[in-house]
Amino acid sequence: MGQERLTGSGGDPRAVELRTAVSRLRRELAGHRAEFPDRGIAEDELAALDSMAAGGAPEVPRLRRSLLLVAGAIGSVSALAPGLRDVRNAVDLFGEPPRS
Repeated sequence: MGQERLTGSGGDPRAVELRTAVSRLRRELAGHRAEFPDRGIAEDELAALDSMAAGGAPEVPRLRRSLLLVAGAIGSVSALAPGLRDVRNAVDLFGEPPRS
């Protein structure tokens, strides 16, 4: 099975990394047979992360909000922890949000 080419990132390697990590976690989540209450939230926020990365320069606070929702939704599913870590690392490439 070949690697899906991720386009629409405007050439930003951070966006490519984020889309790759999100795609991987989405596949792992789809293959995870056990149901859990917040699965839909995780799926929706992973789709939002992918869309933000595909659309160009995403807003860091919005990226982090989506990451937090994904982590809260699947954080207790240990089988998905490595994929979640990869998404977090990819979000971190965009830097810290400004402190208020």
